[in-house]
Formats: sequence, structure tokens, C-alpha cells
Amino acid sequence: MPTNMMRSGLLLALSLGLVGACDLQPPDDEVASLDEAVASTLGAAAAQSGRYFGAAIAAGKLNDSNYTTVASREFNMVTAENEMKIDATEPNQNQFNFTNADRVFNWAMQNGKQVRGHTLAWHSQQPGWMQNLSGSALRSAMINHINGVMAHYRGRIVYWDVVNEAFADGNGGGRRDSNLLRTGNDWIEVAFRTARTADPGTKLCYNDYNIEDWNAAKTQAVFHMVQDFKSRGVPIDCVGFQAHFGSGGMPGSFQTALSNFAALGVDVAITELDIASAPATAYGNVTRACMNVSRCVGITVWGVRDSDSWRSGENPLLFDGGGNKKAAYGAVLDALNAVSTVALTVTRSGSGSGTVTSTPAGINCGSTCSAGFASGASVTLTAAAAGGSTFAGWSGSCSGSGTCTVSMTAARSVTATFNSTGAGGTVSINAGGSASGSFAADGFFSGGNTFSTTSAINTSQITGAVPPQAVFQTERYGELTYTIPGFTAGRAVTVTLYFQESFWSAAGQRTFNVTINGQRVLTAFDIFASAGGANRAIARTFNATASSNGQVAIQFTRGGGPDNPKICGITVTGS
Repeated sequence: MPTNMMRSGLLLALSLGLVGACDLQPPDDEVASLDEAVASTLGAAAAQSGRYFGAAIAAGKLNDSNYTTVASREFNMVTAENEMKIDATEPNQNQFNFTNADRVFNWAMQNGKQVRGHTLAWHSQQPGWMQNLSGSALRSAMINHINGVMAHYRGRIVYWDVVNEAFADGNGGGRRDSNLLRTGNDWIEVAFRTARTADPGTKLCYNDYNIEDWNAAKTQAVFHMVQDFKSRGVPIDCVGFQAHFGSGGMPGSFQTALSNFAALGVDVAITELDIASAPATAYGNVTRACMNVSRCVGITVWGVRDSDSWRSGENPLLFDGGGNKKAAYGAVLDALNAVSTVALTVTRSGSGSGTVTSTPAGINCGSTCSAGFASGASVTLTAAAAGGSTFAGWSGSCSGSGTCTVSMTAARSVTATFNSTGAGGTVSINAGGSASGSFAADGFFSGGNTFSTTSAINTSQITGAVPPQAVFQTERYGELTYTIPGFTAGRAVTVTLYFQESFWSAAGQRTFNVTINGQRVLTAFDIFASAGGANRAIARTFNATASSNGQVAIQFTRGGGPDNPKICGITVTGS
């Protein structure tokens, strides 16, 4: 992780391959290869195989139009360079400041980018107050910091670097002697468990440098930690390889390291890539190493232009100080585009009608029901029923009735079944869960994430037909909308919403609003207060009118409390 002071261990590694740095312009044959590329930007080329290509973004450079033009055009993932680190987000104990972090985050959202969070627990760039703590006080402060930052971004960050650089370079691969280690050897595990509870929907990563050589003691030590965590159920989803290389590029065993970590059941990613002098061959080799490992989800370069890099004197990035593409850019783009394609075919069946679309784009069925996708890509299909119909579910390469995600390791076929519904029909949805009793699997939603609990839920306050226990043990949370089709336009419908609070143990922690077809039906609704406690089910029933296209849209938005809206189950009945 680059800081304002370069690490001596990293400098030693870089010095082995440094040469005189110079700006490189693409030769004529390189320009020709760019013109012939399948995709013309780094982010679009990576997306063909379901990956991302991102950059570290600094809030202080967002007023630089050259900087933002390159960043918005080329990258589809953003990491805040320093703005989400500990000293920036909690400069004084228990006083969080997200001004600059939000500036980076909001710029990413406005420009259609996803965001990696960086970083929650680290021995470096701690504010002074944290540096002065030790023992149980420091452990509590670490936990509080993780909870505070993740609560602010809950449901909105794709990956979080939970722990950063916890292993040393020079002691045979042992843990780094830091104030966090001296709180207890389990500090990394505690950080990951805290993060999982704080935001169950994000992927939790360990991030480090000098772990790219599979044969290095430090690499082996991190590998055995991840192996141990997976065997004991400690929540870890990904490992980040910073990849700060000298001009010689990556070690020969880098792809082996990526593959072996991925075999443990975690995603891997190149998180802070820069290469001294930016040799085109070295950049191409690193990109191909990621592309050759199916669980390598993406690459992030640490900065946009050479002048923005923490190693600016070595010109280590893909764009020179003026934002011009260097030869290394063409090598990376060619490597990202060098993917074979396989066919995905969608068939619609049943008595009803509807459409199926894909992400990445390609399928838009009825009109386009077959398309080629990059080998190894992950393709998500979404079904939308037409008026008078409901989506009954998938068969073939997918099952259930939520979104369908297909791994394109070979040609795939999927069938989407739509059934007709009468005006007086009933649609029941298990929000965030699979089918249970009369409740269909989660579907018809946009936005939000899912969470589940094993706690028994008291349903004694529910009158009439009581949904299965499984309905109350799953949820969809976040700002989201359910748009349920199949009803007669302009006719009355009855909407019942089912809730329970299993996360908070006090009122006032989750308040939100609910709107049905544009009419507010709940304002600052507090599940805990309304149910009289945690793990107690309640229902609220409303009369509404189907829209002009026979739909019922139920929107959940924040209502001033610190946490997101949530919903366990929905039933809509036509008149």
C-alpha cells in the first residue's frame, strides 16, 4: 500500500529491475492493434470476460479535467487512493469524516463505476489517537472503526480490503510486529468477522505486497492463513496482490500464486499495479496472468497518469503525464481482448409472456435470444414478466426465480418460463430467499442485497395465514424497488408486507419509508419499535391501485435512520 513514505522492503524489490524511465509512445503497429480491438477501452475490454479494470482515484485531482476524462473513459472500478483509510475517515476517535471519501465514491457512482473499499484495518496511516492506544482499547477501537465505516457504505461497496499488509518481509513470513498484532494474534480474524456482520453483502479481502512470488516465505504464510480461515469458516472472500513491480515485471511464479490462492475458494485480484518504466511486455504478461485464472476478478492500477503515481519518477503507469496512451496501454488492451467466445441461448416458454436481458449486454429476448460471451465470463440474466404474466422460474443452466448467473466455461442454454395470471391472482415473494410454501423465490426486484439468519422468528403477531418461518429468516435490504406485474390496469390490489428485525437490539437504528405506486404508505417506519422487539414478525397491509401497465411498484427508501430499509416477504392480491 503506497504511503507518503516508501517502504524500504518494497524499494529493495523494485531496485532489482529499475532502468532509466522515459515516456513511451505506441509504435505504428501498436496503434493498428488498438483499432482492431474488440473493445476500445480498458474497462469495456475487461468486462467482456466478466472482469473489471480499475484505478486508484484521488479526491484532490477530480477538478483536473484531463485526469477525469481519462479515468471516466477507461476504468470501470474505482479505489480511493487515501480517502477511505483510517486517518482520513476517523481523524478523531468516534468522529467519522467521509467528506473526501464520499467525493470519490460519488464521482464513481455518477460515472457508472463500482467501488473497492480500501482499507479498514492497517498498521500504517493510523491517526495519532489510534497510535497511542494498545491492548483491549485498541482492539475495541479497531472494531468500532470497521463498524462505523462499513455502516456508512453498507450495501454499496463491491469489495473491501478489510486487513492490509499484516505480514512482514524479513522474518521468514511471520506476522508484522504492529500495535494491532500486540492486541492478540487473532486480530485479523476478528476484523474479518466484524466486517461480515457489518455488511454481509460485500466481499471481504486480505491485501498485501510482495506475495506475488509463489515460492516466497511471505506468500506461503498468507496462503496458510487463508487456508486456515476457509477451513474454520472465518469469512474471507478474496485476496489482493498489490503488484508493485520493478521494470523486470512479475515473478515467473505469479500466475501459479494466483491459481493456488483461487483453488482455496477465494477470488483473487491485482489491486495496486504499477511497473517501473511501464514496459509493454511486462504489463501484457501481468494482464494475461490474471486472464488465465478464472477467479482473477480484475486489475487495478495505482493511479491514472505517471504524474499521479506515488512512483512518478519511474513513469510506471499506462498514461503519461498528459494523459496520452503509452505502449503498455496497447499491450494490456490486446491481452484483455484476446478472449474466445461461447454461445448462450435463451428460450421462453409457458402460457405468459415477458423479456430476458443480460449483463454484460448481448441477450435481449424476445428480439435477441442467443449471443456470444467471452469464455469464462459470468453472465447475469434478468427476467421481466409482461402485464398479465408472472415469471415462474429458470430451467436448464439456471434454477430458481431470481436473477440467473451463468458461468460461460462452455456453451449454455437457459429456459425462462412465464405464466399468465388472472386479475384476481396472488403473487407472494420470499424477499432475499428461495421458494417456500406459497412464496416464490425472490424476484421482480431492482437494487439491494440479501441477508439471512438462523434465529427463530416469533410470528404470534401475524393474523390470518402465516408465512413459513423461512420467509422471515431471509431479507432483501438497501434502497430498492419491487415491480410486480400481472394485474389489471387501474384495478384495486391489496399489498401485505412482512418484516422482522434480527440485526438491531434497540429502536431508532433502522427507519425507512415505503411507497406503493407513488403513494407513501409508511414514513420513518421502525420495525423494532413497531414489533416490540427483535426477532418478532409483523405485517402491514395496504390498499393500492395497479398502474396503467398492470404493475405494482413497491419502493423502499431511507427514512433518516443510520441503517437501510429491509423486507422479508411481499404478497399482492388483485381484486
